[in-house]
Formats: sequence, structure tokens, C-alpha cells
Amino acid sequence: MIKINNHIGSIGISAKYLRTLISQTAESCFGVAGMNYYGAMQSMNTLVRNSRAENNGVIIRQNGNKLTIDLHITVSYGVNVSAISESIVHKVDYVVSDLAGIEVESVNVYVDGLVAL
Repeated sequence: MIKINNHIGSIGISAKYLRTLISQTAESCFGVAGMNYYGAMQSMNTLVRNSRAENNGVIIRQNGNKLTIDLHITVSYGVNVSAISESIVHKVDYVVSDLAGIEVESVNVYVDGLVAL
């Protein structure tokens, strides 16, 4: 649970909801082929459950009332990685701020793979 304090009181938002929202936002960006697993725990959960989790590749850390978001993605071959990363940063920042009402401190995009489509 992510808890944010403001002048009205405390707001709690499910971490699973935020990870799913962020993952779907990043995957909708042009050039993103998919999200990657980011650790052994997530990889094992996916293997045991034999399904694809909708929030793969998203790490959320809370720093006071702000979030730091790490994204692990695979991009399509032949696209400008810098432009894709910048687009993802702006879109994720906007969506989290607009839909969840939480300020984003930073969005870090890690390109873990390249795939030819």
C-alpha cells in the first residue's frame, strides 16, 4: 500500500494497481515490445503460476510523498531508444500524476532487450 499524506488527510493506493497502471502505460508507448522481469522473485512467480503477470518490470519506491519508478522494457529493433525512453518518462509521469494524484520524483527506464518484429 502506498500512503500519501496531504492537507486533507492520508490517501492509500494499492501498489498492485499502480504497477498495473504504469505497466499498461509503458506498453502502450510506440516501440515498446514488452516489459521484462526484474528479479529472481518475479521470474519464479511467473514460472510457478505459468502465466504472465500484468505488472512485470515495474519497481516502485516511495520517498516521502513522491514516487521513484523503475521500468525494465524490451524495445523493437530500428527505433530510437532515446526517444522511446523520453516518451515513456513523460507519459508515465503524466498518467500517475493525473489518475492517481501522486507526484513522481523520477522515472528510470532500463532497456533490457531488443527484439526484431
